[in-house]
This record gives sequence, C-alpha cells and structure tokens, in this order.
Amino acid sequence: MDLTLQLDLGLRLLLAAIGGAAIGLEREIHDHPAGMRTHLLVAMGSALFAILSGTGYVDAFHQGAAAAPDPTRIAAQVVTGIGFLGAGAIIHQGSIIRGLTTAASLWATAAVGLAVGTGQYVLGFVAVIIMLVSLGPLNAIAARIHPTGSRAVTVRLEIAGLSVLGQVSGRIAAANAELSSITSRKLGKGRYEIVLEVRLPHHSTAHELLAALTNLEGVESVDASDIAE
Repeated sequence: MDLTLQLDLGLRLLLAAIGGAAIGLEREIHDHPAGMRTHLLVAMGSALFAILSGTGYVDAFHQGAAAAPDPTRIAAQVVTGIGFLGAGAIIHQGSIIRGLTTAASLWATAAVGLAVGTGQYVLGFVAVIIMLVSLGPLNAIAARIHPTGSRAVTVRLEIAGLSVLGQVSGRIAAANAELSSITSRKLGKGRYEIVLEVRLPHHSTAHELLAALTNLEGVESVDASDIAE
C-alpha cells in the first residue's frame, strides 16, 4: 500500500475521532456515562473496521484470489456490536428510564465512523452536525413548543439531622413531584449532604421547589441542576 493512501486512511481515522469527540463532549457536559472518550473510540473504531474490511484484508490475504471479500460483513457486525454498548448506557430507575438518547448517539456515532472510514467525509460531517443539533438546540426548542411530561432535577441539600428528611419528602410530594432516588453523606457531627433526583411536572420549576425546601427548619443550603435526557 502506497504512502499517499496510508496518509489518507490515517486522516479518516483522525476525522472520525474528532467527530466522535464532538458528539461525546455534548453528552459529557450533561453528565452522561458515555462521554467524549467513549464516543471518540466508537467513531474511530468503526472507521478502522470500515478501512480494514475495505482495504486491509484485500491487500493482506486476497491478492490474486478469485473472489474479493465482502466489505459489508464487518460493517454489519459493527452495527450489531454497538447495540450491546448502547444497552450499557441505559439506566432503569423504577418507572424512569434514562440513557436512551445516549444509546442512540452511540449507535449513530458508529455510523459516522463507518461513513468517514469509507471516505464519505461530507456525509459524516453532516451527520455530526445533525446529531449535535438534535442533542442540544432541538431538544430545547421541542421543550418550549410542547412542554409535556416531567423534567429530571438533581437537588443537593445540607441538613442538620436526618429527621429533616420527612419534611423534605412532604414538600416534594406537595409539589406533585416524584422522588426517584436519594443518597446521603455525613459532613460532620449532625450534618449531612443529601442528593435527591426528582421528577418535576412540566408546569413546575426547580426554583419553586428550592424555595419550598429552603424555608424548612434544619435545611442549611439547597441547590439544584437539571438532568439532560
């Protein structure tokens, strides 16, 4: 294989890695388990499989062979294999399922890698742009146009004694919110950090819930952050 072709194939790997990293960065910013490194490796690995199936095996094992190898076989296995990786990104918490969007982004990132690996640079670039828009701005626009369902919020509290948790649960229920999970960490004598994952109805805001919790006796500090789906 000549040097020019080798450089071109190396460029394909680099571009696939950059595209995967851009998609993964958006997921990592929103604190999802599959972040920049995972998406980068998926895109780069898929591109490498595409390159090997299209050129590597022909040069190494099939010179002069009567029938050329089928390059679609490895690509098909990449699509199947990425499904197992995507399944690992899906988290089931009671009646709530998170990670479906991240699993879909991993699946689409593999397709980006295959596209770039086969030399379809423009196709891969357009796919990355569409994915970034769908994961970010499009999600915000859809929420504004049709604000249905519930919204996940992480609430962090510092409290003076665990006895306050009963009142906290009461305020959450009064806000028609659903408590998904709760974790605690002792900060010192009689002081605890509590992290709650709460599902708020679409008509409620995190600020309203914070105001209700701040007024409780024994609650020293409260803050909240949205969880991107």
